[in-house]
Amino acid sequence: MGIGDDIKNKAEELVGKGKEAVGKVTDNDKLVAEGKADQAKAGVKQVGEDVKDTLTGDK
Repeated sequence: MGIGDDIKNKAEELVGKGKEAVGKVTDNDKLVAEGKADQAKAGVKQVGEDVKDTLTGDK
């Protein structure tokens, strides 16, 4: 995996954390859920990239 993919996944995770935090402060359950979904999506992408790297020996 390239460093660009790492940065994109981390950025998506941080955006998700931000959405979740804003949703909690504003009592917006939909925004909290979106934030958690964004974080989960970033995590799944990261795991997929890690598996790919392990199989190809890139890391």
